Amino acid sequence: MITAIAPGSYDPVTNGHVDVITRAAGIFDRVVVGVVGTPHHKQPTFTVEERIEFLRDALSGLGNVEIDVFRELVVDFARRWEAKAIVKGLRVISDFEWEFQMNQLNRTLAPEVETVYVMASPQVSFVSSSGVKEIASFGGNVDELVPESVAHRFKELFPDGRPGTPENPQE
Repeated sequence: MITAIAPGSYDPVTNGHVDVITRAAGIFDRVVVGVVGTPHHKQPTFTVEERIEFLRDALSGLGNVEIDVFRELVVDFARRWEAKAIVKGLRVISDFEWEFQMNQLNRTLAPEVETVYVMASPQVSFVSSSGVKEIASFGGNVDELVPESVAHRFKELFPDGRPGTPENPQE
């Protein structure tokens, strides 16, 4: 049995994540979706329990997918599951630049674990968790961008949206 892991913060899971995981599930015997328990690079909007539940709802039709939380190096998570591969989704060039660096570091730490990149489908190549959170927080409709349970939760969190306009990070 060939196992792959698909690590991420999934804050929240998007239809882009679901696309990549579904396609990975068609390639590997088992895919373990690894939810970062406590991300160091950002403060999650959703609790780890909510993120896991969103993933369970979104991936319930995939019999060879499991979900687990990890708080160690991704290569140690891969070893714990005896995974041969780390699956990463790529949307844009900047994703590749970051993932290339991570691949080199992971390869140094665990040369026996290969990183496999899955290009996002064109229909979801523009979707990011941060973009979805911004749209939802201002009352925008994210129904086409995230699984139903995530869209529902955003409507609970931001029933009227925030006043003002989104900030441009480039200004």
